[in-house]
Amino acid sequence: MRLSEIKTILNKLETIAFQLPNGTLVPKHFHVTEVGKVTKNFIDCGGTLRNEEVVNFQLWNADDYDHRLHPEKLLNIIELSEKVLNIGDLEIEVEYQGDTIGKFGLDFNGTNFLLTSKQTDCLAKENCGIPETKPKVKLADLSEEPCCAPDGNCC
Repeated sequence: MRLSEIKTILNKLETIAFQLPNGTLVPKHFHVTEVGKVTKNFIDCGGTLRNEEVVNFQLWNADDYDHRLHPEKLLNIIELSEKVLNIGDLEIEVEYQGDTIGKFGLDFNGTNFLLTSKQTDCLAKENCGIPETKPKVKLADLSEEPCCAPDGNCC
């Protein structure tokens, strides 16, 4: 989800809820402790220089059980961050504390913001010698007629 998308959604909501990939909700008394721009400059394993930028939200739970972050407050924080940090319409990455700090993508299902799982990947497969994944095909899908049937067409 891009920054412009969350702003549009927040303008229509009365409450905010974040749902983890396992279906549980982040406790209602969460705080958004950071909104920032994260720039990552790196060289992939194939030697290609790369640059990535994302908007980062950090969610945190405190013992402040009466705290509720309202959509207009988060929208104000986002707009201030855009102005002060010169943030464009970037993809959003969310950090949330589990056993360690987890990084998630962000989506919306019409009710809750969904923290989506992220995966690592090799960005230079062609330079690493990693073979392209071949699609798995069922033998039954290759022929309209069964191959080994008495009236089949394979022999």
